Amino acid sequence: MTSHVLSDTGVLTGRSLRHILRSPDTIITTAVTPIALMLLFVYVLGGAINTGTGESYVNYMLPGILLITIASGIAYTAYRLFLDMQGGIFERFQSMPIARSSVLWGHVLTSLVANLISVAIVIGVALLMGFRTGASLLDWLAVAGILVLFTLALTWLAVIAGLSAKTVDGASAFSYPLIFLPFISSAFVPTSTMPGPVAWFAENQPVTSIVNTIRALFAQQPVGTDIWVALAWLVGVLVIAYVFAIASYRRKVS
Repeated sequence: MTSHVLSDTGVLTGRSLRHILRSPDTIITTAVTPIALMLLFVYVLGGAINTGTGESYVNYMLPGILLITIASGIAYTAYRLFLDMQGGIFERFQSMPIARSSVLWGHVLTSLVANLISVAIVIGVALLMGFRTGASLLDWLAVAGILVLFTLALTWLAVIAGLSAKTVDGASAFSYPLIFLPFISSAFVPTSTMPGPVAWFAENQPVTSIVNTIRALFAQQPVGTDIWVALAWLVGVLVIAYVFAIASYRRKVS
């Protein structure tokens, strides 16, 4: 049974990836906005921002840019899922001996691959802009693990949006608040510089702990409790989103 599910998931993931390879502008478009933001903040606004860390501003803000890259990319998952629902693809799959969960996992794994490629492009541009890190292989693996968890958590939220949306615009619009969230966090400026209520929100929302953890790993500094707070948020959102996505999918195909 397990091998059947894995085989079906592999086939459907390959189908989704082929669509992306035929239209690589999806990945390019996902990377353009974060790169534009990075250029704006580093070369226009960066000189006026004092982070108090002594590191270059591109080093300081890159973790937040990586999260924005992923938040931008998962909108395409909701979009593609909505189109499959409207196009009758799911009904066609129901008439075939395909594991039901494989249909969703195909979209989720495609999102993971596409977003990691976009993240790699953004990191490449950051290196050209002066980003430097002495992070070890283990540190890089930890960063990659956090970004994978972040992508999976947001992608399962995208699955819910794609299954529930009534229009194409509605399927992708849910990602806008997720893209905006890093701006009210420690991603671009220290939370201590913000007004009281805003600072409280910034310090207690999930993006800040995730950004602080990635930043510490890149700077080879102790991650402290931030990593445990980040993992708690990521795993919690992932589990809840997965449960709701599966329940929504079963209602749709029943």
